[in-house]
Amino acid sequence: MSVVVTLPQLGESVLEGTIARWLVKEGDRVERDQPLVEVTTDKVDAEIPAPEAGVIEAILVPEGETVAVGGELARIGTGEGAAAEPRETAAPERAAAAPAAGRERSGPPAAVRATPAARRAAEEAGVDLASVEATGPGGRVRRADVERSRGAEASAEARREGGPRAAAPPRTREPAAPARRPGRAAPRARDDADAEARARFGHYAIQEGDRVTPMSPLRKLVAEHMVYSKRTSPHVGTVAEVDLGGVAAVRNEQKRAFREAHGLPLTFLPFVVHATVRALREFPALNASVLEDAIVEKRDIHIGVAVETEKGLVVPVVRHADRLSLAGLAAAIEDLSNRARTKKLTADDLKGGTFTVSNPGREGNLYGFAIINQPQVGILRMGEIVKRPVVRPIDGQDAILIRPIMHLALSYDHRAVDGAPANGFLHRVKELLEEAEFDL
Repeated sequence: MSVVVTLPQLGESVLEGTIARWLVKEGDRVERDQPLVEVTTDKVDAEIPAPEAGVIEAILVPEGETVAVGGELARIGTGEGAAAEPRETAAPERAAAAPAAGRERSGPPAAVRATPAARRAAEEAGVDLASVEATGPGGRVRRADVERSRGAEASAEARREGGPRAAAPPRTREPAAPARRPGRAAPRARDDADAEARARFGHYAIQEGDRVTPMSPLRKLVAEHMVYSKRTSPHVGTVAEVDLGGVAAVRNEQKRAFREAHGLPLTFLPFVVHATVRALREFPALNASVLEDAIVEKRDIHIGVAVETEKGLVVPVVRHADRLSLAGLAAAIEDLSNRARTKKLTADDLKGGTFTVSNPGREGNLYGFAIINQPQVGILRMGEIVKRPVVRPIDGQDAILIRPIMHLALSYDHRAVDGAPANGFLHRVKELLEEAEFDL
């Protein structure tokens, strides 16, 4: 009997993953829940475990290939009859059979391997995917490939119609090359290198001293997801200046006892998340998603907390955040952050977020507008906390005080949220933080 290993859903809005590294080979005997393969998505690097004990009969997707959620990755033979018969050459043969980057394709467009973003771009522009030169992992067509192909077609059409040659993108002048002896031909290797550079980087000529770093599979997927979010959601931003004097007083008074009781540091982030959750209950329009031509306001509040790792940004989710105390939120955030940095997040940790809070840390600068994490309609970004002079009334008189100030920046999707509820939500978060009525 054979059990098929498939790619699970590794995060909300994740449609595919790239095989980063196989941890087993064909013929290996594996135990249940033993990691089989490392998969990279735009959310996280994850290890896919064996659903049953047995022998790896076949590895169906080689390293570097991209597979859709639900796609088959491997087959495991189970039962006493499972024999360890290595077939190590099978995966390399399949890898060689996969379309190489830049190779001409044949067959119907449906057979072309492309990212979802590339398919959408091709459909909008009327570009045949089969005619697009692929530069993605495993010969996959990316959005940038579609846009480059579209630009090339437009230039060719202009030349056929006798249009001005200036319609083509301007060519960047390269630095003058050292003088060569008369009659001596330019090295062909230089021509080939220039042609390759133009193919990869458009009409920018790589200069001496430039450092070219290819995007990792994770970076490419993150880039595509960010571009998709900006193209999908009309982003609007608004900023609030928050006096954290009250929160700072509570934190300074309680942080030693909090660490002794819970074994955790008491940071400002749980206070902001707690205030955000309470404000979302009052402004449910921000706890929503756009579903085709409808807006879905979510009953549950699941807060995504952006965490920076050595491989990039991931957004694990604190589930039912409105049911947790401030101490419960602090514990959940600390646990998710530690597991994100040690690559121990599971697929369930990344699913179902309804709103996101991003904390760049102590060096977060004044403020910044984050890109919305689809399919959510809002994201709140914290700025750095800086002591500033402010005017406050004391005994009926205005006085200048030094207070810890932070700017909160809200990005929201104007398809689903109008300015009034968005500004009302942010103002309510500000009020809750300045009132500082938190029960630890």
